[in-house]
Amino acid sequence: MKDRYYNGWEPLFKEEFAKPYFVQLKKFLVEQYATKTVYPPKQLILNAFDTTSPDDVNVVILGQDPYINPGQAMGLSFSVPDGVRPPQSLVNIFKEIKDDLGYDSCIKGGNLTPWAEQGVLLMNTVLTVQAGLSNSHKGKGWETFTDAVIRYLDKRERGMVFMLWGSNACNKKYLITGRQHLVLTSAHPSPLSAYHGFFGCRHFSKANAFLALQDREIRW
Repeated sequence: MKDRYYNGWEPLFKEEFAKPYFVQLKKFLVEQYATKTVYPPKQLILNAFDTTSPDDVNVVILGQDPYINPGQAMGLSFSVPDGVRPPQSLVNIFKEIKDDLGYDSCIKGGNLTPWAEQGVLLMNTVLTVQAGLSNSHKGKGWETFTDAVIRYLDKRERGMVFMLWGSNACNKKYLITGRQHLVLTSAHPSPLSAYHGFFGCRHFSKANAFLALQDREIRW
């Protein structure tokens, strides 16, 4: 995380990176990446922000933490690189899109970069994870950072949609106070919880109905 161009996030990032919690988080990550297998690759930790600038955000999809298996995590929540088979959580997302909108997702494979390029900030509550161990980087500082991102976006005048999936994400609902925004919550799309509130949530049609009032829409 050397000083570099941060796609419009610089004011927030420079402030957060200098805080004691982030200094400690960075030390933790240096040790973790040096001694363990950690996802995503270091250069992709901030990929969501590199791909979607704050002024362009139309939707925030907030998940838990990155995929824990080799080759999957790419710094965009729920997305996998080209050529990687979509994990079941992503398969369930595509299923909900089809059930909700009546047509298949525009995504071919599992790389959700086309969503990010339309202003969908694909962010997890925690941005790194040790291989094979979900929630292994929980409580190390990332939650404070992603709280700051949400507060930063919440202050924007133009309304956006926040999709909070799973308990870790839903716990951040209180941070969104702007009445100009639409907040949608549901269970996580993982196989363990998709049938307990994710399927049938209709977040994709609700998001587009909200955005249509501002002459915007996401091609899901």
